[in-house]
This record gives sequence, structure tokens and C-alpha cells, in this order.
Amino acid sequence: MSGLSNDALSNAENNFTQGYDLQRTSSNSNMKTVVLDLDLEIEEDRVEQVITEDDLKDKTSELHALQQANEHACAYCGIDSPTCVIKCNSCNKWFCNSKNGTNSSHIVNHLVLSHHNVVSLHPESDLGDTVLECYNCGRKNVFLLGFVSAKSEAVVVLLCRTPCAQTKNANWDTDQWQPLIEERQFLSWVAEEPTEEDKVKARLITPSQISKLEAKWRSNKDATINDIDAPEEQEEISPLLLRYQDAYEYQRSYGPLIKLEADYDKQLKESQALEHISVTWSLALNNRHLASFSLSTFESNELKVAVGDEMILWYSGLNHPDWEGRGYIVRLPNSFQDTFTLELKPSKTPPPIHLTSGFTAEFIWKGTSYDRMQDALKKFAVDKKSISGYLYYKILGHEVVDISFDVPLPKEMSIPQFTKLNDSQSNAVKKVLQRPLSLIQGPPGTGKTVTSATIVYHLSKIHKDRILVCAPSNVAVDHLAAKLRDLGLKVVRLTAKSREDVESSVSSLALHNLVARSSQGELKKLLKMKDEIGELSAADTKRFVKLVRKAESEILAKADVVCCTCVGAGDKRLDAKFRTVLIDESTQASEPECLIPIVKGAKQVILVGDHQQLGPVILERKAADAGLRQSLFERLISLGHVPIRLEVQYRMNPNLSEFPSNMFYEGSLQNGVTIEQRTVSNSTFPWPIHGVPMMFWANYGREEISANGTSYLNRIEAMNCERIITRLFKDGVKPEQIGVITPYEGQRAYILQYMQMNGVLDKNLYVKVEVASVDAFQGREKDYIILSCVRANEQQAIGFLRDPRRLNVGLTRAKYGLIILGNPRSLSRNLLWNHLLIHFREKGCLVEGPLDNLQLSTVQLTKPQPNRNRQQNRSSFKAQFDFDFDSSMGGFSNLQEFDTQSMMSFGGGAMENGINNVFPPNDGFSSYLQNNYWNFDHMKQEPTQFTNKRGGNVQTNHEAPLDNNFARQLEHDQEMNFKHADVEEARNGMASLDI
Repeated sequence: MSGLSNDALSNAENNFTQGYDLQRTSSNSNMKTVVLDLDLEIEEDRVEQVITEDDLKDKTSELHALQQANEHACAYCGIDSPTCVIKCNSCNKWFCNSKNGTNSSHIVNHLVLSHHNVVSLHPESDLGDTVLECYNCGRKNVFLLGFVSAKSEAVVVLLCRTPCAQTKNANWDTDQWQPLIEERQFLSWVAEEPTEEDKVKARLITPSQISKLEAKWRSNKDATINDIDAPEEQEEISPLLLRYQDAYEYQRSYGPLIKLEADYDKQLKESQALEHISVTWSLALNNRHLASFSLSTFESNELKVAVGDEMILWYSGLNHPDWEGRGYIVRLPNSFQDTFTLELKPSKTPPPIHLTSGFTAEFIWKGTSYDRMQDALKKFAVDKKSISGYLYYKILGHEVVDISFDVPLPKEMSIPQFTKLNDSQSNAVKKVLQRPLSLIQGPPGTGKTVTSATIVYHLSKIHKDRILVCAPSNVAVDHLAAKLRDLGLKVVRLTAKSREDVESSVSSLALHNLVARSSQGELKKLLKMKDEIGELSAADTKRFVKLVRKAESEILAKADVVCCTCVGAGDKRLDAKFRTVLIDESTQASEPECLIPIVKGAKQVILVGDHQQLGPVILERKAADAGLRQSLFERLISLGHVPIRLEVQYRMNPNLSEFPSNMFYEGSLQNGVTIEQRTVSNSTFPWPIHGVPMMFWANYGREEISANGTSYLNRIEAMNCERIITRLFKDGVKPEQIGVITPYEGQRAYILQYMQMNGVLDKNLYVKVEVASVDAFQGREKDYIILSCVRANEQQAIGFLRDPRRLNVGLTRAKYGLIILGNPRSLSRNLLWNHLLIHFREKGCLVEGPLDNLQLSTVQLTKPQPNRNRQQNRSSFKAQFDFDFDSSMGGFSNLQEFDTQSMMSFGGGAMENGINNVFPPNDGFSSYLQNNYWNFDHMKQEPTQFTNKRGGNVQTNHEAPLDNNFARQLEHDQEMNFKHADVEEARNGMASLDI
């Protein structure tokens, strides 16, 4: 609001209703959206509640009486002051504008969690019974609405963020537009903050209760707080272990978590009814109808949607008989456009291609991937031929005597006419060829794909047997398949039936295309009939399927390498055994996903990945917290299996690689390119330091909630992003060389819109710039990367940016230049970002001001905040022991440097070839801590004291439970020698470090 004139602010309440027409119609949009960025981060950023259960119960009956007396009482807390409450027009419930007990006001909390966005004020409020809407276009989505002052009158005008607030108008000053919601609360002149007296009378409600109540309303709109206070029986979720006694215990541990994830994914997909969509019709090359529809408010960060997924498209209206068609997704929204394209299956009822609006699309859930994971678990437990004994016991976590294969090694590891390997790559290839189980850690730009392709080539020549090459994603599989093809190997790319019409860089290697090209006689005739007619008779179909299966089996049998996704390895067409399995990007797959290709008879397994980059995507929180988000690669490292690290990076300018190397890889990364090779000599871009192509440009715009209420955006960062891109264009940089990374879908969409509306050069240039999430850029690179951080608030919340792995990916995509846009005050509260900002400041690259006149920033960085579980009156820091050991130990900033570095090294895995071999490979997780850091002396008196051998104490606080993953492992880890330890007591305590 700082941009408005004093007159406008003082007259806002009195003149508000003069600024726009009062329309009282409710929103006609009932589109359900998915739980996305903001929903997750509301959970992440919740403040610690100091509210006892007795306090809550005492208020229950009082609140119920309040709500019965006043229909407009807040459905959460019972506050009923007309000037403080706002009505949700979607569900007709009232909520107050108080943050009492939460990080968001109660009305904003409800709108975000329910995916509602149309509101009205109370008739007795200063502004009257008003539906908030855009004065110019009538849009009622409050997350889009803001206000400006009119130039000719002392009134306030409501306008939507896009497009109206970006359209120049002589009547109002759109440059001064401000959102109606700031810091997750409506502005006080829209709805007042309740008085302290009102808050004292109100019911105290926790974020957890709010979530339960919102969930209850989905099935019972009349539910009250009393309904959620009733105890509910919930199935106990056992956390995963580090070691397992046998495969049956392993199956019993993972099976329920896979079911949890499957059920959640099913519920999420089946709840998506994309209504009132407009469709553009076209014909595919195979003469099937294509239906394309744009969903500007759809954000698929959480919903797992992939090319090949099945959808239903239907129409019900007055202009045409009801129609329904099914088809497969052949194109998804991406960094350049927001369009879904559906290829419809042949049907007796043709689609109404003369109609373009009023359609509804629904996702069809299929549990194939989860079924294959469960099948792999069962196979691992009951089929002795599914995997070698050595690998079986290694995966269970048993101590096994290491063995090696006696194989003839090639004199030269590099392959003629292929990329020459460096020493660390050659060393990796040599060791892998001789080992039954290998882990290769490939930091950014170190040539994982080249190394993997070389390994597969040599194994193929040595064993003369088929090799199964997998990855979690189709993109990664295609990339590696292309490399293997270039080496002259016979490669077959197995794809799902639903993806057979999707073009890729390796379509010529696809099994169905190989069958078509090699077909003869009857099969060739039937294929031609099928293409021309679209369908075959029942008899012809039966014969056709039999002939295709025979042809597929023959082609697969002659292959040197079969490439498919990890889930694709469960395809029935791959019924043969594979001695050797290589899984690329294995750290992005859950352990059961990796198991699918491994249980196809593996005797030699190579896992390639980097656990310092993004891990598996697990949607169901309980399953994730129980350990399903940990990859097999990571668990093997925790068991003491030392990864072989590739040490030379060929991507980044050495100035760009310095911080990631020191922060994430113990300074072990070497540069395979020089500064000169990664510097554009004739560049006029205003880098703060000549020859150092990086900068952190301090931006002080505020974060705003995005249009669908489930993500964030930052308009100042978007505006400066466009300015940077325009300047790069003027410097001769092509759109394809630039990438914009942002962790928030709301910002991604806004940047695309802003560039199209405000870009000063040819609009077609801006369309070609890729704007995407961190996840979309994993494994990829651009010459120039702009990282838009978005978060800027007073609540010490930075959400996804807290994840060190996301930061690592974001920092390591650029070859020639990196520009970070962010608020240093907000970001520096986080320890990792504080280190990054200090690094940029020391390099002279922390700047502020206009792009053409950047100056060194004098901003005072905020002191990093300790772990969220901190309690001021007890210990200085608390960290929960969990699978993300790096993050847990990273909070202990005041430990001696050697201690911190040693523990960080341990968390990332001891390096085989470096100085960071911090514990013997045969020692376990617990014994390492005991032998090097802490004696665990248990005493019956509270608190339990553990002694830190190198200074400091470890104290058990019985108010917060020790992480179950750690506590349960105490029973299984024989190397842990708790002195007088009592495991059950340990479960009731949390390790805290007093410094």
C-alpha cells in the first residue's frame, strides 16, 4: 500500500464502493484444483503452537453457542464482528481476518485449503454487502484482485492483476497497483483485524485442526469443530528401516507405503473435474481427432500427469446431444505453453467438432506403476531366481563379504570415436566392470551419461548378453538410448502402449516401430488394414496380436540393450532374465521403483545418480515421512556403500562451480573447462565484476498469492526478469540459450504473461524462452540461467527454497552466466542461503539498483534462524534425525568446523577417492556417531545426557519424540552400542544439541 497517495488511503473506506459496479452474482466456476505449492508450504511454515488441549476443549461448547447465535461467526474461531468477517461465496461460510494461532488469516486459510476464491463482505461492514470483483472486467477471484487510486477522483478502484492492472489507462495509475491480500491477510480497510478482546473470547484453533475441519467439510458441509475433536482410529504407519531381517520384513515395510501413495494419487486424479473448458479441434497424422484445451489456472506440480495418461472428455448442453469420448494425453503444458492435447480413441459416436466450449475433462487413474512395485516386492521375497544372493543380502542391509568379477578388462576404457574419458570416469568404468553392485555419483556436468554409455558398451562386449538400461523418466531413457545407439549397439526402446504415438528423438528405436518396419506377409497386411480402417475384426485382431507378440519377442531377443523406464521394466513383454541392470538418475526413483528392473534376474547392478540433487517425488505425506522419499542409492550409502564420484565438471564457468563444489561436494569438483572457454568476450551485459558472470540482484518486491490461491508470485522479480532477458537479446543471445528457473508455478505463469504483454522486442522471441521449475531443469543446462526466488515476507518463511538439493540444481544449470533475483533479507534467515549471499558479497556480486547502474548492495543480512523446532527456553538448536542427514546436521552451525564438515561428509557419503573418507565402509550409521562424536549414556532421570566427544552435549527432550526412523533402527543396528540404552525410552526423546 506504500505506493498509494495519502488522500487515496484516507478516503479508501468511505469511497471504496464508488470505484466499481456492485454485482452480487457468485462465481460460476466450480473447477477443482489440486493441492499445490502454497498448500504444502502452509504446512511447512506453520508456527509452533503453544496451545494445550485443555484450552481447546474448554472453548468448544462456547464456540458452538457463538456460531448458533450468529450465522456470520467465523467457522474456525467464532469471532463475529461484522467489520472483521468475510463470507466465502462458494460455501456460504464466514471467516474472520485474524491470524490468531495461524500464519494466515482464517479467511485466507480457508480459501487456500478449499480452493475457493470468491468472497463478499458483511452488510454491516463499512463497505456494505459487497462482492469483491474487478471494476474493469468483473473477475471475482480475490487472489487476482488489487487496488489503485483513480486519478480524477479520490476513490479506490479494484482491478485484477492480469490483464487489467497491466493495461495502461488514463483514469487510474496502474503502476501503483497493490494486492488486496498481503502477508496472507486481507488489508485492514477491507476487513479489520479483530480486537484483542475478541481474540481472547475466540476459540483457539491449531493449523492441524483447521486441516481436519476442511477435510471434513468435503464430505459433510455442516461439520463443526466438535466433529473433528472426536477420536479417529488411524492405521499406524511404521517407518522404513536401514536393515531388514529378510525379504518378507522388507515387503511388509514397503508394501503399505506404496498403497498409501497409490490411494492418494487415485483420490487426487479422480477429484480433478476440469469444467467449462474451451476446445480446439484438429486431426492427427493417423486421422484421429485431437482435442486441445488451455487451462491457465491449472497447476500440475502435485498431480502426477504424464503423456500417455488416459482422460475422458465429455459434453452436456442444449446445442448438442450428450457426448463422451476417451483418449490419451499426447501433449502436456510445458515451459512454453499451457495446453493439454488429447488424442481421442476411435468411437462409433463422432466428437462434436463444431462445438468449442462447455466441455469437461476428467483424469482416469490407473494403478499400473504401483501394481508393478508391489509385484516386484513379492518377487523379491518369493522368487530366488529374481536376483543373485549377493544383491539380495546387500539390499536387505546385511554384512556381505565383497566379491569381484574376474573379467577381461579392455586396455583402454575410452571408446574410439567417442568422448574420451577423464581419469575419474575411467576409474569408475574400470571398477564397475568388476563389481556386482556399484554406485556412481555424478555431480552436475560431470558426464554421467557418457560414463554410463561407456559402461554399457563394455559390459555388452564382455558378457555377450542383453543389458537392461532404465531410468525413472522417459526423457532420461531417451537421452541414454541415443548415446548407446551412437556407439553402434543394437538398442530397442520399449515404451508403454499408450505412448506409441508420441514422437521422440529415438522413435526409430521404439519396439512398435521396429515391428512395423520388419513386418512381412500377413502381419504387414494386417498393419496396413489397421492404419487405413482404424479397427480390425475380432478374428483379425486376435491373429494380429499373436503375430505382433512373436515379432516383438524376436526383436527383443536380438537386442544388445533394452531401454525403458523403471516402471516399464515390469511390462509383460520383458519376460526374460537380464543379468546386468543399469539405472540412470536412480536417486530420482523410489526404492520400490528401482526394484522393478532389478528383480528380473540381476547379478550385476549399477546405480547412477546424485543424492545431492532432486530425489523421488512422493505425494502422500505420511508415506514420504516414513521414508518412501529415500532412494535405494541413498540407503545403500547410509549402509556404508561408498559411491564412486565423478570429479570433473565440464558445464559451468569455474566461478559458477565454486560455491556448489564447496557446499555440496566438499570442494572436490574439478573444472574441465577454463574461465576463458566459458566467457563471452564481446558481451556488454553489466556483470558487476568483469570476467565473473554471476550476480545476486537484490529485489525488494513482495510475494503475492497466485491466481488459483495455491502458489506464489513476485511482480518485481518478473519485471526484472524481462529486463534481463531483453538485455541478453540485445547482446546477441538467442532465446534457446536462456532458461528461467522458479520454484513456483504461479511465478512461472506470471513471467510468461508479463513478457508477452510488456516485452519491448519481438514477442516471438520471448515465447521461445524456457521458463520452468527446478524439477523440469534437472539434468539439463542452458548458457544463461535466471533464478527467480519469489519469496519475500516478514514471517521467516521461504518454503521450497529451504531444500538444499533444489538450490544445488538451480545453481548448476548455467554454462556462461547465472543471475539470481531475490530478497536478501528474507533469504538470509536460512543458513544455506546466508552462506550463498555471503559468497556473492565476497565476490563483489551482491548488487542492487537499476540494471544499467548496478551498485554493490549494502543490505544487512539477517542472522540465520535456527531449526523450526527450536524452543527458546531450552536448547539453542534442535534437529530431527531423519533420512536427510545433511539437512539435520546442517543446523548445527556453531560446532567446530571440522565436526560440521565431517558430519556433512558423512551425510553425503564418504568419498572413495578423496580426503573425506570419514568412516570405515564396514562401520554403520550409529557406530560412526558413537565412535567419533557422542557417547550415549542413558539415565532414568530427565533429561538424558549424551556427551559430545568434541565439545557440547546431546540432550534428550521428552516433549518431542525421537525420529522413528532412528529409534526403530536402534533395535536392528547391532553396531550401535547404546550404553545402558533403553530403546523404548529413546523413542520418547528427541536429540537436541546445546551449544
